[in-house]
Amino acid sequence: MTALRARLGILLSLTVLAGCSGSQAGTVDTTSTPATTTVAAPTTPPEQQNLLPGMPPPLSPDDVYAATRELSPTVADHLPRVYVPNSQANTVSVIDPATFQVIDTYPSGGQEPQHVVPSYDMQTLYVNNDLPLGGGSLLPIDPRTGRAGQPIPVRDPYNLYFTPDGRYAIVVAEADKSLDLYDPVTWEKVNAIPVPDCGGVNHMDFTADGRFALTSCEFSGRVAVIDIAALTLVEMIDLPGGRGGKPQDVKLSPDGHTFYVADMIANGIYVFDAETFDNTGFIPTGDGAHGLYVTRDSKAMLITNRHEGSLSVWDFAANALVRKWFIPGGGSPDMGNLSADGRVFWVAGRHHSEVYAIDVVDWKLLARIPVGAGAHGLTVWPQPGRYSTGHTGVMR
Repeated sequence: MTALRARLGILLSLTVLAGCSGSQAGTVDTTSTPATTTVAAPTTPPEQQNLLPGMPPPLSPDDVYAATRELSPTVADHLPRVYVPNSQANTVSVIDPATFQVIDTYPSGGQEPQHVVPSYDMQTLYVNNDLPLGGGSLLPIDPRTGRAGQPIPVRDPYNLYFTPDGRYAIVVAEADKSLDLYDPVTWEKVNAIPVPDCGGVNHMDFTADGRFALTSCEFSGRVAVIDIAALTLVEMIDLPGGRGGKPQDVKLSPDGHTFYVADMIANGIYVFDAETFDNTGFIPTGDGAHGLYVTRDSKAMLITNRHEGSLSVWDFAANALVRKWFIPGGGSPDMGNLSADGRVFWVAGRHHSEVYAIDVVDWKLLARIPVGAGAHGLTVWPQPGRYSTGHTGVMR
């Protein structure tokens, strides 16, 4: 991995931000979390870091999610809503989070809507219609009104991300085994990064400096390392569980040192060094490990275990799992996000045509809301942060 280390350059030297919370930051009660003291390591000033050109410097040298404590003024007039793509019903359900009621349902504008993704500038939400056989479209939603516009033809958008500099929209073209690069304003395709050995390419996250990404390959038990600065595939890495694995969501730790990759066949999360991309461990979490969500205070990560209807909580400071909670009455928690204050975790019940609203401070189910068939990658809006890197609202 020596050559890869050389290409990485200077990464952020980061530690978990201890006890940091703003007026919008909810704190997840992990109950058994031990008391810890965290000392920040010496860091390089942002202006001297080797960031992807054009990427906003991190607000804190200690936490890549430090900007996700408060809502930006640019989303002040956006409606508080939960948008749910129903991949089998080809519809979008709109939930009022104050009443837990579905207040609207409309056609997704295509077939197999998979995720609802905030744009880089947070001014549009896009429903990813992943039509089979390489077709597809993006349905834009105005978050000020909750109304949808006209579908934008985009080939094979299973998922959607944005480079941390905002230059490109990355359409995750699963059927084509490609990361297609689009102009995020005109939606003209301008480039592509082929990943021919990454069957089922689907989720990704970026290094702290924005220069690289780790991408999961659901149908081949592998992950791919992508050079975002050079727009090239660097290498393919086989997971220890073999080609029969099904890696899903990918998430960078707050300190920027570690990637976590959920695998729903291995029933846990693989751990990767974010500088060398070496696999450094595996954490069993539960049957069907799927989605990964860092809490508002950056102290913990929620893991959805879809097959067994549970959530696991990983404590970053303790470096341990500190809780497992089962949805009363069962369920199939898939993808979602936290409320702006960090207290309520909203997650789609993929195989139950419903959405769960879960209080992750008092750990109780607030609501079980019927929606359309195949509820998948819902987003909660608005989200705190300066910009979106995509998926269901990964903010920095």
